Amino acid sequence: MGVVLPIRHQPSLPPSLILDEPPSAEAIELDVLVIGAGPSGLAAAIRLAQAAPDLAIGVLEKAAGLGEHCLSGAVMNPVSIRALFPGLADSDFPFRQAVTGEAVYYLTPEGSTRIPTPPTMRNHGNVVVSLSELVRWMGEQAEALGINIFPGFPVASLLRDGTRIIGARTVAAGLNRDGTPGEGYQEPTDLTARAVVLAEGTRGPLGQAWRAWQGVGSPNPQLFALGVKEVWEVARPLDRVIHTLGWPLPRDVFGGSWCYPMGPNQVSIGLVAGLDAPEASLDVHESLQRMKGHPLFREILSGGTLLEWGAKTIPEGGWYAIPERLVGDGLLQVGDTAGFVDVPSLKGIHYAIESGMLAADTLAQALADGGEATTESLMPYDRAVRASRIGTDMHRTRNMRLAFKDGFVTGAVKAGLMTLTGGAFPGGRIAMHQDAEAPRRAGPTVPFTPDNTLTFSKVDAVFKSGNTTRDDGPSHLRVGPDIPQDVAEFYSRICPAGVYELDGEVLRVNAPNCVDCKATDVIGPRWLPREGGSGPAYRLM
Repeated sequence: MGVVLPIRHQPSLPPSLILDEPPSAEAIELDVLVIGAGPSGLAAAIRLAQAAPDLAIGVLEKAAGLGEHCLSGAVMNPVSIRALFPGLADSDFPFRQAVTGEAVYYLTPEGSTRIPTPPTMRNHGNVVVSLSELVRWMGEQAEALGINIFPGFPVASLLRDGTRIIGARTVAAGLNRDGTPGEGYQEPTDLTARAVVLAEGTRGPLGQAWRAWQGVGSPNPQLFALGVKEVWEVARPLDRVIHTLGWPLPRDVFGGSWCYPMGPNQVSIGLVAGLDAPEASLDVHESLQRMKGHPLFREILSGGTLLEWGAKTIPEGGWYAIPERLVGDGLLQVGDTAGFVDVPSLKGIHYAIESGMLAADTLAQALADGGEATTESLMPYDRAVRASRIGTDMHRTRNMRLAFKDGFVTGAVKAGLMTLTGGAFPGGRIAMHQDAEAPRRAGPTVPFTPDNTLTFSKVDAVFKSGNTTRDDGPSHLRVGPDIPQDVAEFYSRICPAGVYELDGEVLRVNAPNCVDCKATDVIGPRWLPREGGSGPAYRLM
C-alpha cells in the first residue's frame, strides 16, 4: 500500500501577498482598516467606534454580502456579545434559541450509546445561532455607528513600508481566465491606514504571509479540521443539542458530529474531521452523507428538506499554536486568524468577539492624540489576550486536542485526566507536526451513490451553498507541478466541493466550485484571494 506525503507537493506562498511599494495616489485614507467582516473584525470595528468615534474606520469583506462566507455550528457562549452591547437584552440579539437540553452519543454503524457529557462540552447558558445571521446583524450595528463597510472587496496584498504595514490592495475584478482585463474590469483599490486589524478568518493567506515575513512562529504548528455542514427544514422540532463520537470516522481520526435545533422547524447537522487523518481515502462530505442514514439522524431528518450546505476549516492547534506575537508595526491579528478556538468545548465565536474588543481597546489607546501603532504600543493587546478568558481557557485545555495524536481511545483517557487536573497532566507540551507533514495511507475507497433525498453529491451540495462564481474567471488555486495520481486522488477526496477530480491520469481543477473552505490549502494546493463576491452565499449557516 502506498503512502501520500502532502508536504512534498505543496507550493510556497507567493511573495505578492506582502508588497513593498507605495500606495496609489488615489488610495482611500483611513485611521483603521479591518480586513474581514466576521465576528472578530466587526467586534473590533464596533468597539473602536464606541471608544473613539472620531476615527475613520473601514472594513473590507470578500463576500458579496455580510455573513455570506461565515459558517459555524453554532452553539455560542453569549458572554462576549453581551459585553459588546451592554445595553441590549437577549431578546434584542438574533439568537435562534437557548440550549435547553443536550446529549452526547458514541455511534456504531447501526446503533448509538448515550455517554455522560464531558465537562468541557456542557452548554447550559449557551445559545444556538446562525453565524451568518449574527454577522449581518453586527454589520447593521456597525453601520449605525458610522463605520464604512465594503462588501465584495477581498484583499490581494498587504502594503508595507519597511517593517510597518501601512494598508492593503484589493483584488482586481473582471479578469479573463488568462488574467487579462475583460469586460467589466475593475482595477485594484489601495487603502491606507494607521493600523490594520487582520480578521481574515481561518487559514488566511495574508496572516500566513505576514507571520512568515516577520518570523513569527508558535511552539506547535497550527492544526486544522474540516467541517461540512447542512441546514435542514424538518417536520418535528429537535429538543436537544446533540454531539457524537465514533462512526462514521475511523478510530484513528479526531473528530465528531453535531445536530443542533435552530428554532421549531430547522436543524443544523455537520461532521468535523482532523486534516491530519492518516487515511488518504477519507472524504468528510461523503462521511456526512452516510451518517445521515444512521437511525439517530434519519429519524430527525425524515420528511425534511435540505436548505443549505457549506464547508469550512477550523483551527484546532490550541494554546501552543497561537502565534508567539499577535502584533507588529501597524498590524494586529484577531479571531480565527490567530487560532482562537477551544476544541474541547467546541467554541470560538465568543473568543473572536472578545479578541476584537481587546484589539480595539488597545488601538484606541495607541492612536489617541496622534499616537502610532507600533509593535510596542500594540503589545498590550497581546498581553490582554493571554490574560483574558481566551488565554485562561485555552491554556487549561492546552494538550487535549494534541492527546489524540495516538488514537481515539488513548486520547480519550488522556483528555479525561487533563480535565480532572485542570490541564496539569501530563505537563509540558505535546509536540505536533503540521497537517501537511502527516503521511497518509493510500487505500481503496467505498463507492457512494447519493439518493438525492437524504444524501447528495458534491456538485449538488455546492449548488445548495449559493455559489455563483463566474466560470470564465482566472483560477485562484495554486497547484504544485507534476501531481502524481495518488496525490490527485487524495485532493479529490479531501475537497468537499468537487474542485479537484482525476480525469484519467490528469488532475482537473474546477476552481469555480470552490466554497473557500481552505481544506486543500492546509494539505496541498494554495488558496489565494479571488474576485469579490465569488464563493458561497450562506444565509442560514
